[in-house]
Amino acid sequence: MRMLIPVIAITAFIASSGELSAQFDTQSSSSVGGISINADGVLESAKLDDLNRLSRIRTASLDEIPAELLGAVPLRKVSLKKLEAAIEECMKTGKDLPDEIKYLAGLQQIQYVFVYPEQRDIVLVGPAEGWKVDDCGNVVGVTTGRGVMLLDDLLVALRTAGQAAYGGIGCSIDPTKEGLARLRTRVSKLRTMGNPKRTVAGIENALGMQQVSITGVPTTSHFARVLIAADYQMKRIAMNFEPSPVPGLPSFLSMMKAGGRGMSNMLPRWWLEPNYQPILKSQDGLAWELRDAGVKALTEEDFLTAVGDRRHTGKANPIAQKWADNMTEKFEQLAVTDPIFGQMRNCMELAVVSALIVKERLTEKAGYSMPLLLDPTEVKTEEFHAPKQIKTQASVMKKGHNWVISASGGVLVNSWAIADKVQQSDAPAAVRAKAAGGGNDKWWWN
Repeated sequence: MRMLIPVIAITAFIASSGELSAQFDTQSSSSVGGISINADGVLESAKLDDLNRLSRIRTASLDEIPAELLGAVPLRKVSLKKLEAAIEECMKTGKDLPDEIKYLAGLQQIQYVFVYPEQRDIVLVGPAEGWKVDDCGNVVGVTTGRGVMLLDDLLVALRTAGQAAYGGIGCSIDPTKEGLARLRTRVSKLRTMGNPKRTVAGIENALGMQQVSITGVPTTSHFARVLIAADYQMKRIAMNFEPSPVPGLPSFLSMMKAGGRGMSNMLPRWWLEPNYQPILKSQDGLAWELRDAGVKALTEEDFLTAVGDRRHTGKANPIAQKWADNMTEKFEQLAVTDPIFGQMRNCMELAVVSALIVKERLTEKAGYSMPLLLDPTEVKTEEFHAPKQIKTQASVMKKGHNWVISASGGVLVNSWAIADKVQQSDAPAAVRAKAAGGGNDKWWWN
């Protein structure tokens, strides 16, 4: 029996009785991370009314959280073997997966990965708490507001971990070569701002549709949507389309100084990557500790030639570098105030853990092959419209003789590179000894 995991794709309607009803639709273009994608793959910002409606629907559909899962704990243990058994039991009985499975018992981070050969199991350990739905439909912790990890994202990470070794996981939103050539021609003719609305509209028309690219994970997956939504939101904050939700992170445009170097032929580019200290490994290779998990923003400039080619310079504009440093410094706060960044960090961590499991052959050490979790024909992940393109929105600011017009960005999850950085330590082995579930039949425990 196959099982489909409904995660976020929800379409809503008002019944004739006035009651709010909902149904799951695996091909819907519902909002994820504040974006909406239609059947043609065009990405845009979700309307606030739609997000509020999604929040009401998801809140109404939440299961009651077991009391023992509600409180925040520093280390919750999740057995992958027993999780599989719980999913299989739902499949046999024809029951929907409960929220505690869909939300991985409220895990918000994976700090340890433990292998128990005697139990033929792999256990994920990290801080967790109960969950709620915020005003925009995001599932977050009841006390911290941090995003909770999803079974759907874990399945995608595990199933793509092998191929992630060849190029990683990533996404980007970028103008086309033809659009950049048209942009350069148009900007070269601008001498004054003129009518601001007309000037902005002309720039948007010149750049045309920007292209969305996703690598390493299925383009229709929730995982992919999270990455592209975070990239999109980073651009909107940088280019002043939306106010920053945290103090100390002004837009890049507002940081440009009058009289500085022109941006008519130089394009700032930012991207986000996971940022970890070397992973600690016990002597026997059965206990692993992920340390200081974070996200960093990196930047460089692209040189724009007359024909629209982009050439990476490998150099960072000082102001763009300052904005990237601010983004890195404020990321932990941003991950709570704008949950899409917290979801992105969770996806990054699941990718790193999955790369570690594959690279270090932890399933072989455990004597447990994760047959159900790895089989896409048995437990299917959610599917959405694949993002393909986005309309250009120009945020134009004239500083002295310089035109500041556009920026590019992306997300790069170099999961195998992080899994390569390992140091031996006795510390995780001591935690492993205390974390064992023993005779506990539950797939999670505190």
